[in-house]
Amino acid sequence: MGNSDRPKALVTGASSGIGRSAAVALAAAGYDVAINYSRSEAGAGETAGLAEAKGARTLLVGCDVADDAGVREMLKTVEREFGRLDGLVNNAGTTTNVRPKDFEAMTTEEWDRVFAVNVRGLFQVTRAATPILKASRGSIVNTASIVGLRPGPQPLPYAASKAAVVSLTKLLALNLAPEIRVNAVAPGWMEGDWMMRMLGDRYEDLMARRARATPLGRCVTADDVAEVIVSLITSNKMVTGEIVVIDGGYAATT
Repeated sequence: MGNSDRPKALVTGASSGIGRSAAVALAAAGYDVAINYSRSEAGAGETAGLAEAKGARTLLVGCDVADDAGVREMLKTVEREFGRLDGLVNNAGTTTNVRPKDFEAMTTEEWDRVFAVNVRGLFQVTRAATPILKASRGSIVNTASIVGLRPGPQPLPYAASKAAVVSLTKLLALNLAPEIRVNAVAPGWMEGDWMMRMLGDRYEDLMARRARATPLGRCVTADDVAEVIVSLITSNKMVTGEIVVIDGGYAATT
């Protein structure tokens, strides 16, 4: 079930995608991992199995990060079961299907829900985790997005929320220093379910076109993002407040 001396990490939104890849990569790097999920307990269980295969002890912690009482209970569980926390990956996120130019279709409720999860939720998890992260001089990595740095074809509240994550990353880096480092990753066009939902039947064509326009010749994978997340948590000891773009050089060269 893992060694009690292993460092510990919590990954939110870890039932699939970047969260799953990050949890498994942290397990491979020697971490025990608390796997947060909101709805997909089955997906979180699959992530746990993959992490355990890498030698990790895992802990499933279900809660909606927008629910502060649930978040505080989750961190109490993590502290009780793990005794410490060395890394936090704020990855839980949501979006809407309303197209960017369809202003009237955007309801207040949908807008607020995206910000409740992507921005306030990130803050609430960080706030609840701060005491145990400070004790271990831990590290936080937030999942932002390239559309938080430059316009892209994503729904407006999603893009705006990721810009808020970029700002919040820098503010948290300032306010949690020197005990805790806070950085973010900003993936570009990424292979997988998220972009499949966004692009629909144009997915294959548009992803291939983006790959051709990318200096490194392909689109990003969840494993590419996880590799950077683990690096920011386990090393880069003088790096905080940074947003690492992971897009094969596309944004930097176009």
